[in-house]
Amino acid sequence: MRLAHLHLHHQTPFARVSAIQQALTTRLLTHKKLASPGSLSSQYDHTSLKSPPPPPDPTIITFTPNPVYTTGRRDLPPSNTHSPTLSLPPPLEPIRHIFTANKAEYHPTLRGGQTTYHGPGQMVAYTILDLKRLGLTPRCHIRVLENSVIDLLAGYGVDAVTTEDPGVWTGGKKITAVGVHLRRNISSFGIGLNVTDEPMWFFKQIVACGLEGKEATSLQGVGVAKEIDDVAAGFVGRFVDRVNKDFACGEGLGEKIEEVYRVREEDLLPAC
Repeated sequence: MRLAHLHLHHQTPFARVSAIQQALTTRLLTHKKLASPGSLSSQYDHTSLKSPPPPPDPTIITFTPNPVYTTGRRDLPPSNTHSPTLSLPPPLEPIRHIFTANKAEYHPTLRGGQTTYHGPGQMVAYTILDLKRLGLTPRCHIRVLENSVIDLLAGYGVDAVTTEDPGVWTGGKKITAVGVHLRRNISSFGIGLNVTDEPMWFFKQIVACGLEGKEATSLQGVGVAKEIDDVAAGFVGRFVDRVNKDFACGEGLGEKIEEVYRVREEDLLPAC
């Protein structure tokens, strides 16, 4: 199996990345539907002795978004499509002034979890994968994401752990948020790792992930200076290592990732 890595070097609007992710997810879901037993396509291929087309390669998108607060399924805003004002979920109502002053955007999402922040100083990684091909259960997928971050941080000399609370933690503070969405075992969303202290002010405006009294930190906050591009490449490498080591954690039928190749946005979207 080959893994595509799309790294967006410059600060990017969240809506743009969401559109890329949606296109890649739709492509995987469409292939899965066409290749499933009983579909017209699979019946045609069977009678004509043609092999079905190979599945699209899995993709990891790494990027830094413009300042944005996102909510998961547990914190979606009320349905109020006729209101002229921005509809916000209760956790974000106290900071409505931040949105009216255009200091940050707000985007509801379908990922798990509650309210969090992404923006400059952070490396966000979205994994668009068919978990069945990797032999991963949904819980195993989360574990691979967490362990990939822990392995990456260990390489920087940072001791990090998971706890009963979501995410990856160091020194009692959260350094990485984890939240995913699954549809027919196709994953989307992923992790947000704090590289510098730039996101800290924005985190202090909310109860991130619904964890009252918990603080966030960053690589800079624990004395490690790294470029976001290097952190992105390091995370993808650790992710591949973990998948290839732990892919039997599900049914033991997962494929090995043999190669990682870089792609550009224009390489992906025409094929989607």
